Amino acid sequence: MDAQTDRHRYHHGGLRTALLDAAERSLRERGVAQLSLRDLAREVGVSHAAPRRHFPERQDLLDALAEAGFGRLGEAIRHAVADGDPDLAARVSRASSAFARFATENPALLELMNATKHQPEKTELTSSVEKAFEPFVDLIHEGQDRRLIHSGPHEEIGLVLYATINGLATLVNNGSVDADRLEELIDAAVRQFLRGTAP
Repeated sequence: MDAQTDRHRYHHGGLRTALLDAAERSLRERGVAQLSLRDLAREVGVSHAAPRRHFPERQDLLDALAEAGFGRLGEAIRHAVADGDPDLAARVSRASSAFARFATENPALLELMNATKHQPEKTELTSSVEKAFEPFVDLIHEGQDRRLIHSGPHEEIGLVLYATINGLATLVNNGSVDADRLEELIDAAVRQFLRGTAP
């Protein structure tokens, strides 16, 4: 397929979306090591050079996949706490469950997201990470304002919760813990987290 046909088939950003969709399928089925721009071009039916217009290097594709993943994760977390329930513990638990469900439903994508998020020079990716976890930051600040969580840097407090949820999801993903136990374990972890961070 020549470049002109590519342009007719994919316009207004359609090729970028098609490539990201195909890349996520490949990531889920074969892992990050097998992800290839040339293979993706073949899958979506464009010339092998066409993806380079959107992703000059393979790493650009991986970063875009991670950024999209953080966008979806943030949306899931925000939806989980959107009802304005005054019970802080319940909202922390729902936000944590949303994160854990995303992590167990998208293990390969989460692994990629975790591997790419510490790149301060990539401002768009960093912004997507911060936006995804913004609801947790807001919950911690609210807990501090209401004297339910001790004062201190929200990054350190949040990291403990993040590591706990991520760890439980990893145990489910590698088969060490039954997926049916995830919700009860998240609830228990949140209770312990809030007891441990109480003033």
